[in-house]
Amino acid sequence: MNLDRARAVADAVLYEGYLLYPYRASSGKNRVRWQFGVLGPPGVAEAGLGEESSMSMQCLLTERSVGGPAGAGTRPGPSLVVHLRFLQLQRRQVRDAQDRPVEQLSAAGSTWTSWDEAVEQEVTLHLSLSRLAHGSGSTLAIAGGERVEILVDGDGVEVGRVVRRRWPLSARVTATAVAGDGLTRLEVRVDNVWADPTTDKDEALRRSLLGAHLLVEGHGVEFVSLLDPPADARDAADGCTQHRCWPVLAGAPGDTDLVLGSPIILYDHPEIAAESAGALFDATEIDEILTLRVMTMTDQEKAEARATDPRAREIIDRCDDMSAADLQRLHGTLRDPHPPTSVGDPAGDVWWAAEPEAGVRPEVDAVVIDGVSVARDSLVRVHPSRRADAQDMFLAGQLARVTAVLTDVDDRVHVAVVLVDDPAADMHDWYGRYFYFAPDELEPLAVAAQAEQPEESRS
Repeated sequence: MNLDRARAVADAVLYEGYLLYPYRASSGKNRVRWQFGVLGPPGVAEAGLGEESSMSMQCLLTERSVGGPAGAGTRPGPSLVVHLRFLQLQRRQVRDAQDRPVEQLSAAGSTWTSWDEAVEQEVTLHLSLSRLAHGSGSTLAIAGGERVEILVDGDGVEVGRVVRRRWPLSARVTATAVAGDGLTRLEVRVDNVWADPTTDKDEALRRSLLGAHLLVEGHGVEFVSLLDPPADARDAADGCTQHRCWPVLAGAPGDTDLVLGSPIILYDHPEIAAESAGALFDATEIDEILTLRVMTMTDQEKAEARATDPRAREIIDRCDDMSAADLQRLHGTLRDPHPPTSVGDPAGDVWWAAEPEAGVRPEVDAVVIDGVSVARDSLVRVHPSRRADAQDMFLAGQLARVTAVLTDVDDRVHVAVVLVDDPAADMHDWYGRYFYFAPDELEPLAVAAQAEQPEESRS
């Protein structure tokens, strides 16, 4: 069981959107919580004060034989370990020497900022599969608390304090397993069951589970992929319903004993890219672009980000310390999208190799269209038809000059062209910016017709 590998992905889910570039408390987008998997107190969604209070997932599993050798005694039956993981909001309030709340306080070369940070929480439940036919529920109480940090200047004189406060939470986890036709349908549901009335958005957020998700370990069972189920499980997989939580197989490729229930739809066996130097939290951003942006921040902006959150400090420090080689690793990696079909199968070991492509020369290669050989400088008429959009349709019937004939890694032919009547054609040719069409979207002009074109068109 690759639980650590699954946790690495789960941590990315937990903090996705936690803090956005430019990682400063003064940034408008960091004054609103952008996270996924927020479970608000009951009723706040209907009142427009927060998000829904529940999430649930259904997945399929089969039991493995757990009996031991004769005389070895009876082993425990199939079981599950359910990990509910989430963040609990923690308000960090800076107060001055007169105990008045302030947004920021500086002393002895350090700066403290008022900010809503968070504390990681994880609750683990051990469940026997045989006892889940009628459901099993557990109500969880997550304690609040308060911690005070005294701030002093260089002379040891108290200049203020930082008060960190968490509010209690209450949640309920319910699990049910229904067997039939060799498969068991497991449903896990999480509800925020905080009972006290909530009257404003700030209070709703304080009583919410943030970034909530599930990790489910199977002992003596195998989970079935819902994305690519075997043929005899497709109907059962189609019958599974999800609510704000999507289950995928987790761990290493081939593992079937772990499921990640994520508020973000993922593929089976998701993993952190090996090139990633660390979390950046900023949803859908590219690591390289975000890292370069951080490097362009001023020293003052970086100081504010470091004062905003310890995790922001880690990001800024990591980007500042990044070497040229580290940046190069972020620039791009070629991965095999077509894994080997079988061990030792030479045809499946690679999907592209430089040697066969060494003889490819787009500037002189040709393709036969309607019996006519079309190559660089051939004239063609454009008839867009394949996934044509409005931009393509503007080119319908236009006369174009071929600049290259290219073949991609799937052996599909693409013809690059520039429009003959485009006054910027030479510039497009110089930049290498062309229109690309499939051969069946082009009508070759006969050699005689090409010869009749005006000199400026033929040039």
